[in-house]
Amino acid sequence: MRLKKGILIVIEGIDGSGKTTQAQILLDKLLGEGYDAVYFQEPSDSRWGKKIREKAAFQGSLSPEQELELFQRDRRENVEKNLKPALKKKRVVILDRYYFSTIAYQGVKGINPERIRVMNEEFVIKPDLVFILDIEAGKGLGRVEESRKKKDLLFEREEFLAEVRKAFRSFVGGNIFHLDGENSRDHIGKRIEEIVLDYIEPFKS
Repeated sequence: MRLKKGILIVIEGIDGSGKTTQAQILLDKLLGEGYDAVYFQEPSDSRWGKKIREKAAFQGSLSPEQELELFQRDRRENVEKNLKPALKKKRVVILDRYYFSTIAYQGVKGINPERIRVMNEEFVIKPDLVFILDIEAGKGLGRVEESRKKKDLLFEREEFLAEVRKAFRSFVGGNIFHLDGENSRDHIGKRIEEIVLDYIEPFKS
């Protein structure tokens, strides 16, 4: 299934919101429909992304500014190495987290959210669609505890995630869709699928 342009779809939300699951469901659906689709995530597998994951297990090991610097370096590499080439090939790119997460997480940690937005929008590729899965922090953490042996203490404290959730809920725009993360996996997946396929339709070649 050829498209006239590449399409970037971002799935966001606090930890435990189900975003990674929904990204995989969408990828499988699009591939099944014959679309040339690919999945990426942030932090990526770059050396910067690996450093973020290493530090995430140790609360307080990085200052908010240091965290921001690592995320920016990782994102720049992800954009150049992964996103731009895939979109140039007119693929559907599904991205698990993007700069909205940085605005939300590092913004709650005290860095001016507008500053983060501006510094990212100088080099990122604007997404075509953004899905934000909304869930209470405690419920999200409950899912995380069930699925992981060890928490990433840097990002997954309940009070902190409650504030991050508020930040995510503040994002608005014609291409931004807020979905109830407490609905069933199938319900959410069907809604995302409907929006995505409707958006893609005019770009079929």
